[in-house]
Amino acid sequence: MDRVISFILPSRNNLKYLKWSYSSIRKHLGYRHEICMADDASTDGTWEWMMEIAAMDYSVKIHRNEGPERLGHTILYDTLVNDYATNDIVMIYHADMYACPSLDVEILKHLEPGKVVSATRIEPPLHPDGPEKIFKDFGIEPEEFDEQGLLRFVSDHRKNWDYIEESEREDEITKGIFAPWVIYKEDFQRIGGHDPLYAPQSKEDSDIFNRFVLVGYELIQTWKGLVYHMTSRGSRFKDGAERNPKGQVFVKGRESDEWLKQNIRSTRNFIRKWGHMVRHDELMYPIIPHKYDIGFAVTNCDIKLLYELEPWCSTIYTDCKQHEHDIYIKNEQPNTIYNLEDKLKIWDGHTLHEDENANDILVSFDCKKLDNESFQILVKLSDILSDSGEIGRMEYGIFTLFIDSLTHYEKELI
Repeated sequence: MDRVISFILPSRNNLKYLKWSYSSIRKHLGYRHEICMADDASTDGTWEWMMEIAAMDYSVKIHRNEGPERLGHTILYDTLVNDYATNDIVMIYHADMYACPSLDVEILKHLEPGKVVSATRIEPPLHPDGPEKIFKDFGIEPEEFDEQGLLRFVSDHRKNWDYIEESEREDEITKGIFAPWVIYKEDFQRIGGHDPLYAPQSKEDSDIFNRFVLVGYELIQTWKGLVYHMTSRGSRFKDGAERNPKGQVFVKGRESDEWLKQNIRSTRNFIRKWGHMVRHDELMYPIIPHKYDIGFAVTNCDIKLLYELEPWCSTIYTDCKQHEHDIYIKNEQPNTIYNLEDKLKIWDGHTLHEDENANDILVSFDCKKLDNESFQILVKLSDILSDSGEIGRMEYGIFTLFIDSLTHYEKELI
């Protein structure tokens, strides 16, 4: 039986891009694929347009978050996959993506259970170039989109693969992942989909990519399945920000306060969960250091330093006053689902590494000696422990490490 895809497409206040994206799927891939769209409390007429389309296109499913608060694509991707998609195969898609001809054919010919297949993005010069994408400008707004130029480029690009001697071709597939990506619905649900820790957005993709790797899925990218990606549409920009200064890497300085705050929040939650920043190779394949059970025992701490240190450990023991802990928890707890009252402990000076309730690894240091260079040791601590950690006591710069166990726990995060 011919395989079909459910495109998973949430949107918030970016109707003109959504119309452009929907039209490209129908124009180049036909009507055999299902399109599942979610309106995230938009105020630009998105829901009214979705209802019009759903009334005419029987392969469209629509969902609405009534709001007024947005849920974000972290939640809505999973709502569409779990509650609306009727096909065995789903594609995580963006509302600012244009489906090039044969996108579905090129992706599906590589898809099997236990595999996640990404298309290759053609992008205008809005972000720095990278080896995982094709850097080519065919417009950065739908009204200036050079559709014919793009289609000629795509045709020539594919012909190059077909006409070059096989021994001289670049690899048609590489290892890596970025949206749009396609997966069997059962494989997506097997690991629980996206983690709501990152709602409404940011870092949810890096988190699920890590979990794909840890569960053993193969991540590949096809260089013949193509989308044109205008990038960074919707709620990322502050009101009145210019979105398309020609030829510039333009995102910095134009983000909304909402987006910046959420990006910081999600980054801190990613560190809390994984113990490191997002890491990947040049083709976007995840790099996953070991996750250890690490406690910090620190002296001369204050609220400012507590903010910097807390995400990087499982437990933090400080000589702060109780009211300082209380203030920190009051301010930071709304930003995470981790229980900070359990994580923050007042250190009364007893020997923590002999305490049966202490962590596998305890790192003791004086905050007065903590500078940027020594902080980077904490950032890279997982790598250091993996390379040279030994059971017992270790001295490393300003840090004293008491290591009872080097058990690592990243697979528990799947």
